Parts: sequence; C-alpha cells; structure tokens
Amino acid sequence: MSATWQGGDAPKPIRITALGWLRVALRASLLAVLVFGGLLVLLLVRLVERPLCGLHRPVTPFITQFVCRTAFWVLGMGFSTHGTLMQERGAVVANHTSWLDIFALNARKRIYFVSKAEVAAWPGIGWLARATGTLFIERNRARAKDQTDLFETRLKAGHKLLFFPEGTSTDGLRILPFKTTLFAAFFSDHLRDICYIQPVSVVFHAPQAQDARFYGWWGDMAFAPHLLKTLAAPRQGRAELIYHAPLKVADFANRKTLAAACEDLVGTGHARMRK
Repeated sequence: MSATWQGGDAPKPIRITALGWLRVALRASLLAVLVFGGLLVLLLVRLVERPLCGLHRPVTPFITQFVCRTAFWVLGMGFSTHGTLMQERGAVVANHTSWLDIFALNARKRIYFVSKAEVAAWPGIGWLARATGTLFIERNRARAKDQTDLFETRLKAGHKLLFFPEGTSTDGLRILPFKTTLFAAFFSDHLRDICYIQPVSVVFHAPQAQDARFYGWWGDMAFAPHLLKTLAAPRQGRAELIYHAPLKVADFANRKTLAAACEDLVGTGHARMRK
C-alpha cells in the first residue's frame, strides 16, 4: 500500500472516560487471548499441515476465520454479508477503510492477503501476517516477473488472494481510484484463462450519534489511538460486506479495463449500503 490518503480533516479526538478505559482493558484482554491464542493453535497445526500438504492449507484458514469472526463479538460490532463466495480460482479485491478490514474480510472467506514487503518486518503484525499465509511483494518493477510467478504458484495451489487496489485506507465514505499494477499479473499466459476476480464492497456503519467516519483510518492518524477509540466505544456500529459476481479475467482486454470494472462494482455497492 502507498502513503496514507490525506483527504479531509481528521475527526476530533474522543475523550475516554473511566468506564471507557474499563471497556478498553476488558476488550483488549479478550482480543489478545483470542488473537495470540489462535496464532499458537494455528502454528501448532501448521507443524503437521505444512509437511503433509505444503502450500495447501486444509485446516489453518478455518482457525483464522474463527478468530476474525469472534473478534467482532468481542468488540460488540455487528457483522453481515451479502452475495455468494467465488468458487473459481483467482483473487478478491475490496475497498480499504482501516485495520478492521482484515477481520471483516477474513471472517467470511478463506483468503490470503497481498501486502507490501515491509509489513513482514513489523513486530506483532508481521508475525501474524506470515503465519496466516500473507503474500509479500516489493514495489519494484525489476521484480515484476518474480511476483507474477509467486501469484501463479499460490493461485494454482487454490489460494484466494486479496488486495486493496486503492493502495491506502480512507475515511470509509468514499472509494478512491483503483490502481492497476497488481491486476497485471492476472494477464500472464498461465493465469488469464483460469482466473477470476471477485469485487467486494466493505462498509463500516458508525455507532449511533458518532461521526460517520468513526472507523476510518487515514491522514496522520496513529494506530494506537484509533485502536483505543474502537475498544472504548460504549456502543459499536457494524460491518457490512457485499460479494459481487466474479469477473473472468479473459473477458477483459487489459488490466485497466478490469480494474475499472472492479472499481465500478465496489463503488456502486458501497454507495448503496451507505444510504
């Protein structure tokens, strides 16, 4: 992902009351047990799964799904989805609001995120990303062929890859133009005729009486205050996802037309859910 989107003023800081700090402590403790307990179970299962199945992961993605779905219960957030999950080989693309997208998109579908290479070195987050099978890529034209080969290997193993074509998170009220770079890999000779792309619209509805951008993460917002604000909320909002019909890569002339079609579907669904 690129630098954070800078449009619009950041919402005013929310003062956390004594009761709010109690909610932070309780929810943070439960989330820590859930996430890191799930990670431990996943790593133990992977010790058996990896030598027997290699790239195929018949069990561990379900652990990730359970953790992410349960995280919404811990936070007190609603969660709902519409549409049918893609069965064909290929990738999922979605708009990007905040770190909560990771939980929302993992909660319903077995997916593997595509992320910038730097994330692998981040403490905590990098470990989780590697354990759950994230595909790390470098923003380097010289590595384009290698990255296409990585995509091909993972897709042929049955992995559903997921990336955010906007390249950054936003305030959640808009869809930014989709960047076309990662779509190019799907037009290789070995992938074009077998791959599909499923667009997904993701909307976070703010808690009642709160700024509509409550769950957005953009500009110079730091992760810790955003996390604390979310954990402290007395009343939470909800996440809503629409899984649109998959698009066959071979039906499009090039990466630009495919990216534009995905952007249109994601944007239309996003606007409809926000009404």
